Amino acid sequence: MPKLNTNAFETLDDLLMGVYQDLIGRPFSIKTSRGDTCEAIGINLTLTNPHARLSRSEVKGKAFSPVGELLWYLSGSNSLEFIQQYIPYYKKETDDGATIFGAYGPRLYNLHNNINQIENVKALLKDKSTSRRAVIQLFDAADLVGTHKEIPCTCTLQFLLRDGKLNLHVSMRSNDAYMGLPHDIFAFTMLQEIMAMSLGVDLGIYHHTVGSLHLYDYDIENVNQYLYEGYQSTKFYMPAMPKIDPWPAIKQIIEIEENIRKNQPFDFDGLDPYWVDIIKMVQIHFLSKKKNVDGIKDVMAGMNDIYKMYIEKKIG
Repeated sequence: MPKLNTNAFETLDDLLMGVYQDLIGRPFSIKTSRGDTCEAIGINLTLTNPHARLSRSEVKGKAFSPVGELLWYLSGSNSLEFIQQYIPYYKKETDDGATIFGAYGPRLYNLHNNINQIENVKALLKDKSTSRRAVIQLFDAADLVGTHKEIPCTCTLQFLLRDGKLNLHVSMRSNDAYMGLPHDIFAFTMLQEIMAMSLGVDLGIYHHTVGSLHLYDYDIENVNQYLYEGYQSTKFYMPAMPKIDPWPAIKQIIEIEENIRKNQPFDFDGLDPYWVDIIKMVQIHFLSKKKNVDGIKDVMAGMNDIYKMYIEKKIG
């Protein structure tokens, strides 16, 4: 049986290549409600450059759904209407047809007794930079009471500030290696960088620990296509966030996202180009739904080259 390389990886594609090369050689012998799976237990993955959080492959390179999911988290929303615009699969995960029980957004900001976990962690690290208590809890004991279609796969996020750099250790109870893993790494490394900028420190290393890292049998062909693509490691990373408090910009882009999604007027006044590019990805996503190629080309002009690969797929 192959042995998963748990050493450090510099880019998301390096990491995915190591994961898929291992998992594809394991028996798909575990029966689940979603299909047969193979599994690796107790896996530790490290991404040494969290800016390299987007796949650059032709097969797996996606940026629009990760951006949409990140903004869903940051908005504090559990709305199905919001997230299904980016990831239609969530329609299968609702208990009531309107919300997602396991949505991360409300848990980030209001898990227990109206405690804003993000603000709590930020205040803790500002007060004591060496703290080992800077933990955000997403999975809760109450999630095992009753039956829900979706409960968090993520248990905790622990922020560790060492030598002027903010590291993040994420603990997952379960991780779908093909669909979930790339999205999780994107969202959590973005949150890591947001927290680092909030604290005025540098971005450190990202650690990802999984109880059950698995692959579904219906993704075998997709994984093989990725492996056979002949992927080459790249130095083409997302740019660094502006070294200022990011929360005013985040509040603004969340408001703009809602206006775009609801077809309301919006503007980018006062936004740093970094955040303009992020929200322009949302704009292009919705223009693509309308098959407005000329509109996509207009929005694309002047954007950072890192995003153009993903946008060109929308143009055809």
